[in-house]
Amino acid sequence: MTIHREGHKMLIVLAIFNIALNGCMQAFFSDALVLRTVVLVLSVIIFLLVLQFFRNPSRKQNLGDAHVLCPADGKIVAIEEIDEPEYYQSKRRLVSVFMSPLNVHINRFAISGTVKYVAYHEGLYLVASHPKSSTENERSTVVVENEHHSVMLRQIAGYVARRIITYCKPGDQAKQGGEFGFIKFGSRVDIILPLDAKVSVKLGQIVKGGITEIAVFGIPKSDFSRTFTEQSIEL
Repeated sequence: MTIHREGHKMLIVLAIFNIALNGCMQAFFSDALVLRTVVLVLSVIIFLLVLQFFRNPSRKQNLGDAHVLCPADGKIVAIEEIDEPEYYQSKRRLVSVFMSPLNVHINRFAISGTVKYVAYHEGLYLVASHPKSSTENERSTVVVENEHHSVMLRQIAGYVARRIITYCKPGDQAKQGGEFGFIKFGSRVDIILPLDAKVSVKLGQIVKGGITEIAVFGIPKSDFSRTFTEQSIEL
């Protein structure tokens, strides 16, 4: 496991601050052993918490074109049918993953294909688990499409998370499980699917980005007759 590049600068600054702080404590409070020990322990704990936040575990799961890969670590907090007005302008299936500050915060492509749409929206900072956070919070929307399927991924800022980072742009090639963004210090990622996709997770389930299967697509209309014919021949 490595440390994600988004954490390098912060960890260096925090390490320098901790060294300077504990050096000052040693110089000016040399007789206050208990106080110096408390400051040292707290500074180490804070550094370790930030270090684990930026961890970057190696994950190379590839489920294939018929499957939707989970884009983030966290807990499933919503599975519902919605009216999607931004890109599809039609009814879709929404699956939401809430990311706590203790989760890995790398965001990954759910399917392979081409990035068709990327848009950043300013907004509020409601608690990420709030139902209205999907439409009213600061957020970034990414749509990936391939020959048969289209999936929208929405990074949503929360009450604590105030920085959304999206690496991709329209025209980029997306590889299932590859990084497309990062959200600092807890938030939410929405997966917007076609209605015929069969959701594979349940409310409250703990999921892993780049590992857990979120859904399975229905048979594309263009392939239905071919699939039916193949099955008939086998019979």
